[in-house]
Amino acid sequence: MPHDTDAIRGELSRLATLPDEDIDLAEAALALAALERPGRPRDGYRRFLDTLAAEVAGQAGAGGAIEDRIAALNGIIADRHRFAGDSSDYEEPDNANLMRVIDRRRGLPVTLGILYLKIGRACGWGMHGLGFPLHFLIRLDGPAGERAILDPFHGGARLGAAELRGLLKAITGNGAELEPGHYAPVGNRDILLRLQNNVKFRQLRSAQLAEALRTVEGMLLFAPDQAALWREAGMMHLRLGDKANAIAALEQFLARTANAQARHRIGVLLQELRGRCN
Repeated sequence: MPHDTDAIRGELSRLATLPDEDIDLAEAALALAALERPGRPRDGYRRFLDTLAAEVAGQAGAGGAIEDRIAALNGIIADRHRFAGDSSDYEEPDNANLMRVIDRRRGLPVTLGILYLKIGRACGWGMHGLGFPLHFLIRLDGPAGERAILDPFHGGARLGAAELRGLLKAITGNGAELEPGHYAPVGNRDILLRLQNNVKFRQLRSAQLAEALRTVEGMLLFAPDQAALWREAGMMHLRLGDKANAIAALEQFLARTANAQARHRIGVLLQELRGRCN
């Protein structure tokens, strides 16, 4: 459905003009999900998210200590509605599509994290995605300034320093140690990029290069200043035999990067490609 796809691409392009804090994370994730499945209506998913938020707010009560907020989030999302991490089929592509996550009640850390962030923010609570590597975590802020780090993949379990250290070592190796960036907040645009990187990596592992290129081009709609994405798009176009679009994308990369070595390498490649086109 070209008209639907064009409209969704327009929505995503408009995100590029917004301040990061004005991006509606769940709405953007639903748009990305719809781009994969054009023609599928989103209104039912929006209503469901609104229902979840109302249920969580009702259970937490006004004000709500941080423990009450955690109990409400997990009680509604994980217990009542049975959302959980898909440990049995982690690589399933549907785990990175928010619409399918809502349908199946299974997902990746980042898709489930977006769900938690949407619900908590709708309740008026401070919630942030974190820069923890390879396993998306979220932070919930309490009314008295206290903070809790939660793991949406495992039922919203609250993680302390020991648990975070253990998770990091389990994922990246015994030599890893916690760094400030691992629990620093990340922006909405970065969360969307992290979500779509999951889609892209699955496509590349399945040798779906054209599909991976479409995913990268979708990322560029809302993050056009990400130089690395332009380089990635250019190299994918090149592998697919599309020299003209490869040149155009690599020129965009050169316009955005300050890395001298990368500029030299891509500049040499562009000279070669332009020579082939003459």
